[in-house]
Amino acid sequence: MSQGEEVKKAALEDGIHGLVLLEEAFTKCSKGKKFFGGDKIGYLDIALGCFLVWVRVIEIMANVSLIDEYTTPQLFKWAQDFCADDAVKDVLPETDKLMEFVQFNYVAKLKSRL
Repeated sequence: MSQGEEVKKAALEDGIHGLVLLEEAFTKCSKGKKFFGGDKIGYLDIALGCFLVWVRVIEIMANVSLIDEYTTPQLFKWAQDFCADDAVKDVLPETDKLMEFVQFNYVAKLKSRL
């Protein structure tokens, strides 16, 4: 492995470890309910749910799986429930649009260095 690949692998392992800890926290906080605070979306759900579309962008760009039904099944189900809830499903940005935004800004940054 090259040094860059080793760094990426270590970062991925750290990220997944953090998500496993978040899975444990969700299990304790939710007490079997759909969301962190119970049956309805609460502040913690909103705070973490805002990052779900960015996590998806990272998964696509890096070709990795961060929140999945095997490693973090409760968090995976929470993410599905959160994104499908009527209160948020129409206001979450589309993954494709965020991908375009990231790619556009990446290209712009490269051009500015030339």
